[in-house]
Amino acid sequence: MKKTVMLLGGNYFQMTATLAAKALGCYVISVDYLPDNPAHKYADEYHNVSTIDKEAVLKLAREKNIDGIVSYASDISAPTAAYVAEKMGLPTNPYESVMILTHKDLFRKFMKENKLRMPEGSSFTRDQREEARSFFGTLRLPVMVKPIDSSGSKGVVKVTDPSQFDAAYEEALSYSIEKHVIVEEFIEKTGYQIDGDGFIVDGKIAFFGVMDQRHDASCSMHTPAGLSCPSVQKQEYQDKARAQIQHIFDLLHMKMGAFNFEYIIGQDKEVYILEIGPRNGGNLITDAIKVARDVDLAEYTIKIALGEDCSDLQEKPIHTCTSSYIVHATKDGIYRGIEIDEKLRKHIVQEALFVKPGDTVQKFRNAAFGIGAMVITFDSVEEMSEKVDHMNDYIKVIVEEPKTVS
Repeated sequence: MKKTVMLLGGNYFQMTATLAAKALGCYVISVDYLPDNPAHKYADEYHNVSTIDKEAVLKLAREKNIDGIVSYASDISAPTAAYVAEKMGLPTNPYESVMILTHKDLFRKFMKENKLRMPEGSSFTRDQREEARSFFGTLRLPVMVKPIDSSGSKGVVKVTDPSQFDAAYEEALSYSIEKHVIVEEFIEKTGYQIDGDGFIVDGKIAFFGVMDQRHDASCSMHTPAGLSCPSVQKQEYQDKARAQIQHIFDLLHMKMGAFNFEYIIGQDKEVYILEIGPRNGGNLITDAIKVARDVDLAEYTIKIALGEDCSDLQEKPIHTCTSSYIVHATKDGIYRGIEIDEKLRKHIVQEALFVKPGDTVQKFRNAAFGIGAMVITFDSVEEMSEKVDHMNDYIKVIVEEPKTVS
């Protein structure tokens, strides 16, 4: 008899989980409020229910008598998945722990209470702007202003001058579901910011996939335009980060499943854990890991949600230099097409565009403005570093400025 899995979300980046579930022979129920999302067509059923409406999702899950529930590549719906699983006695991590990991204010509070290294900061609601401004004045510039509960760098603003604070606060609020913002110090990093996916089995990190974040400096230094492996970071730092994250999981009683992590090495050579998401990463991270290491974390995510044995998960070595890449425009305007260097094209192993000629596109300020995605392989780390860091020379998005009416 087929096991039934409910997947929260159906956008292109979440389709990886849908296809993995179908490959495992599952009956798939796809849920979100966007009926045109592409993953729905691969599911057995689609239901138009908001993934942040915990009670509505629970009601549907009980009606369908599901065997497991997954929030793939989404912090926003991860608490819903944990809530439903707890209520139904399905495999899950503790709901309260998932809440801490998906809300920056709770995570920073947890880190402080447990004397873990973190940026100095505090959180504020929409009505606490004056308090936020006063706290902002106590921090050394630059300062980061972020929504507590968004993803994809949406609403994240680096403030370099006090005159920018109000606009940054509004930007962060606009992307926060709970209208709650965190204001914190900016830590100058050494080397690349690190991103990646890991996996917990029986409470221990069984897989730790470190990747280097790549950015388009002409657009945003806070929104990843690509994630590549192998990382050029020294192994000693990777080991320290892994140990810190394992300690956090021990404190939170995290027992299972995929997680996405971000950290930096400060100028003091210390590891600073910035975020840990209790779900697979977006931006085709899992897809890139599968190409680079022959490890299918999406498959394991489905299996562990259904209570199946995942003890065979292994950290296979990286055999192919691989990067995910978010196709994007460098200015606002009308999309007219894309030009890809022929030498690069033969290395593209996965590709999708979300726009067509004539569509309005916007400069890549956060993940919401990506217009496509790719997984690309390279012959060496050096080639990967050079090309991904200068991808506008190899992948040119043609944008026409909109005509003004005189």
